Amino acid sequence: MDITIRKADQKDFPGILALIKEFARFQRTIDKVKITLEQMEKEKDLFQCFIAETPEHKIIGFASFFFAYYSWSGKALYLDDLYVTEDHRKQKIGQRLLDTIIDLAKKQQCKKIRWQVSNWNENAIGFYKKMGASIDDVEINCDLYLGQPSTE
Repeated sequence: MDITIRKADQKDFPGILALIKEFARFQRTIDKVKITLEQMEKEKDLFQCFIAETPEHKIIGFASFFFAYYSWSGKALYLDDLYVTEDHRKQKIGQRLLDTIIDLAKKQQCKKIRWQVSNWNENAIGFYKKMGASIDDVEINCDLYLGQPSTE
């Protein structure tokens, strides 16, 4: 299958949002998805994402990210989400998305890429280890929500 990896733009937001929700169902955390299409459009200057799309322009995967600065290491790229639809897995699409992220981080002279993986997701953990990532099982995530999160 001929899959294109490219930078997402605003017209891709509905397809990306559908995949965000699909990913949240896969993670068994659909109740945590608060983002709306309207919010994505309003905050479009902050949202950065690569997509994998078919020749028919169907989005079948995405990798959202942002740049960060860590006091211990310096400039970094934070990979927020990496997801490929179930029927397109095992076709190296996730690998291509991650390679695109790695290339961007290198071009931007980042010192590292950081992301999270669920401790139950053995397939993802194996994939990331194969890529050379170290998996930290010590740190715990903290979220402090400000204001009233959306109920959608």
